Amino acid sequence: MTEEQLIEGCKKGKRQAQEELYNTFSSKMMGVCLRYAGEKETARDLLQEGFIKVFTKIEDYSGSGSFEGWIRKIFVNCALEYLRMHDAIREAVDLDCLGSLQASFSSPIKTLTASELMELIKSLPAGYRTVFNLFAIEGYSHKEISLMLNITESSSRSQLAHARQILQSKVNELY
Repeated sequence: MTEEQLIEGCKKGKRQAQEELYNTFSSKMMGVCLRYAGEKETARDLLQEGFIKVFTKIEDYSGSGSFEGWIRKIFVNCALEYLRMHDAIREAVDLDCLGSLQASFSSPIKTLTASELMELIKSLPAGYRTVFNLFAIEGYSHKEISLMLNITESSSRSQLAHARQILQSKVNELY
């Protein structure tokens, strides 16, 4: 099935199309869920919730832009909603007073595998991990992050700086 046929099949509620869409995108979206949740059980719940939202909102997909990007945005929003509900973002977000931190990644990062990096990211506190994911992986600006998480731009910047500092520390410990 082409992507267009898959989308149309899902819009019509066809189980085969839904199953194929799930099979096509579930591993990538599980990666998104794991980056935000930090643990497999929660990530599985987010994956299920995300696909429910994809299937119920598929009528809203206009066809402009990347379909995978549209799906990814649903999963990111689903993860953020979960983190907000469980107040996980607030535990490390109000750090305006700490000033700016500089962290520079040195040569050990070059030998780090993608799976090792993902494990390090998962080990970050929820607030740091969320801002790091949104900025470094999803490509959102600090202004966008501040609006999404209801924090100041400086909090977003300090969260990112702290996340980088912790990651640098953990990389140095590994190597």
